[in-house]
Amino acid sequence: MAGKVETRLKELGIVVPAVVPPAANYVPGVITGNLLFTAGQLPMQDGKLATAGKVGGEVSVETAAVAAQLCALNVLAVAKASLGSLERIKRLVKVVGFINGVPDFADHAKVMNGASDFFVSVLGEAGKHARSSVGMGSLPFNASVEVEAIFEIE
Repeated sequence: MAGKVETRLKELGIVVPAVVPPAANYVPGVITGNLLFTAGQLPMQDGKLATAGKVGGEVSVETAAVAAQLCALNVLAVAKASLGSLERIKRLVKVVGFINGVPDFADHAKVMNGASDFFVSVLGEAGKHARSSVGMGSLPFNASVEVEAIFEIE
């Protein structure tokens, strides 16, 4: 029988993809005690970077928010692969978002709402989290956004 997270994903029409292979010498997720730490996830879709460029420049805030949602989906992929089941997630503790913005970009929170709203829509109350949104001068592969998370697990 499918659990509540799997049921919610199905209701939303969301398929959790396979984990994006690491681009360097690291692992996608690490479990220590009752916590899962994910590596930063880029807006990858079907093996390709979906959104590249500077937010506030060639990438709009709205497009970057969609990219942040895709990053969040890739975070869930890491969680599923690391835990065997998303039902082991007790709660989402912390989300950190990195935004590749133009120097005077200031709408980081609007971009990261794409990820935060996604997590809450999938995990419900357990998806409400602490968050940091940080502007960056660049990101790997010129990605517009990168998202990482810490989960409390059972």
